Amino acid sequence: MKYILLPTDFSVNAMNAITYAMHFFKGQVIHFYVLNVQKTSDYTLSELMTNSPSGSIYEGVLEDNEAKLQELTESLREESSEETYTFEPLLDYDVFTDAVNQAVVTHNIDLIIMGTNGATNAREVVFGSNTLQVIRKVDCTVLTVPEDYRFVPISSVLLSLNYQTFPISQVPLLKEVLSLHKANLKVLDIKETGNAATTKGNTANLDRLQKMLNYQLFRVKDIPEAMAIKAFEQLMPVELHTVIVEEQHFLDRLLFGSTTSKISYESPIPLLIIHC
Repeated sequence: MKYILLPTDFSVNAMNAITYAMHFFKGQVIHFYVLNVQKTSDYTLSELMTNSPSGSIYEGVLEDNEAKLQELTESLREESSEETYTFEPLLDYDVFTDAVNQAVVTHNIDLIIMGTNGATNAREVVFGSNTLQVIRKVDCTVLTVPEDYRFVPISSVLLSLNYQTFPISQVPLLKEVLSLHKANLKVLDIKETGNAATTKGNTANLDRLQKMLNYQLFRVKDIPEAMAIKAFEQLMPVELHTVIVEEQHFLDRLLFGSTTSKISYESPIPLLIIHC
């Protein structure tokens, strides 16, 4: 992982995620893209009307945020002067997920790191609308950092699997994370009744994984994903939780359980979401 995207709305939570990223990659050669996306809906008509006749509405709307973005990247350069980091500001005027997708493709982004909440800081929006949309609509690995979470050295990583098979193609990325932090891996295999064929295939893949990575395997049966993961995190402390998302329904079931009216799983630790 060399090219990291850091979306920001200049909120405290976004800055916390950026600070986490600085610690996460300590000692590595990393190029960070710091992205701010602005929408005209965030401005009133009167504000747009005060722009210079010679300047476009586009330029007028972005002017303030461009200054903030430059100030932020300069500050990050100074704060990380002892690291081999580079920072490049990106400013866009678009639908948020479209802007993120464009940045991912254009700059060959390996990982997106963002906070679980946004500037609204509303309790009912645990993941924040932007973060959740990125997880759902952007085909890139995402690392979400809980609000107010402070980086601690990563010694144990949890990989939780439901009944879907583990994609061996994702082993190199997981191995890179483990190697970066010299961390051990704990695999939580969550089984459900009535999925014997899939379970057999998953067992075969786990056997293959064992030959590529050393891990401790834990199995639970007939317990909802969110409940099983919460219990495991309390009994076996880990500093990073990883999930592999093959199908959208698994993500929805993990986050919302049987209803979309409330969040079912609120990760107390950073959550690494790998798409396959």
